[in-house]
Amino acid sequence: MPSKLLLRVTASVTGSLALAVCLTACGGESASSTSSAGSKGGEKTVTVYSADGLKSDKGDGWYDKVFADFTKKTGIEVKYVEGGSGEMVQRAVRERTNTQADVLVTLPPFIQQADGKGLLQAYQPQGSDKVNGGDKAADGKWTSVVNNYFGFVHNKKELTEAPKTWEELLDAKYKGKLQYSTPGVAGDGTAVLIKAMHDFGGKEPAMEYLKKLQANNVGPSSSTSKLAPKTDKGELLVANGDVQMNFAQAKSMPNLGIWFPAKDGGRPTTFALPYAAGLMAKAPHTENGRKLLDYLLSEEAQKQVSEVGGGFPARTDVKPTDANAVELTKIMGGVEVFEPDWADIDKNPTGYVDAWKSATGS
Repeated sequence: MPSKLLLRVTASVTGSLALAVCLTACGGESASSTSSAGSKGGEKTVTVYSADGLKSDKGDGWYDKVFADFTKKTGIEVKYVEGGSGEMVQRAVRERTNTQADVLVTLPPFIQQADGKGLLQAYQPQGSDKVNGGDKAADGKWTSVVNNYFGFVHNKKELTEAPKTWEELLDAKYKGKLQYSTPGVAGDGTAVLIKAMHDFGGKEPAMEYLKKLQANNVGPSSSTSKLAPKTDKGELLVANGDVQMNFAQAKSMPNLGIWFPAKDGGRPTTFALPYAAGLMAKAPHTENGRKLLDYLLSEEAQKQVSEVGGGFPARTDVKPTDANAVELTKIMGGVEVFEPDWADIDKNPTGYVDAWKSATGS
């Protein structure tokens, strides 16, 4: 099998959010609940395992809003656990004989891995017919609930202009001031490999570049969300992230800027990394899980994706015009969006991560 990934350009995002098709997430390491009420065995409980980025420490994130509204409408309390995209799948695998979660939300290729491990059952939520075919499983095992794109952040105070190319990041001024989350653990960390392989034209040249970049890299991080605060404070000049999460963080982190690296001589690129949700195969509260998935894809919740969460609706018929939506369109302007070969990545995740480990000595 050739090492070069599929590089099919799907769009140049320059107009409205109708062109926005998918999102990134990242790794976190916290656990919380929207309420102390209810027990695992209670009929009025639903447990969500999710990659982080949609819930805010300040309680003003998209999850905070929609979970509270869902509980108010249904009386069902949401118990919430978050972590790295791969970490959440691994946890669900460990609990296979005693499933704790009802709903799993994670990023590609981890949602495909979860399906491949038999963790998900088919369920097509209400509103999923309005989600693009590429943003949901054909057999109904998962569907995107929030769309987003992979990206990088920089400290605007120290770097008034964002870097433009991957090659610039090899400069000595970035030594100890650059960090990206761990591939294979964090969704956005795995995204670094995917974008590098696209931009450099294959696995080998990408690994050659990342080997050089390692001289400036601070080291591994299981949580992408923790890199933005470090960048805002100036501890880092550059880090990886995703548009939705970083856009939301920038509201309280004034030095945070979003940018997209290009190969020297090329255009800035990105790809879609949706928050994809599926119903657990042995969910202890299956019906409550279905109700929550229905609500996450409801028009009401989808209209709040940009306004509250700083992300992109998964439903194509929801076209927000709020201030955040306008600003997000500007951020994505002129950025070339490519479609990774997810089937290849799903078949060879270990091979790509092992190649990165070998190249970087990680």
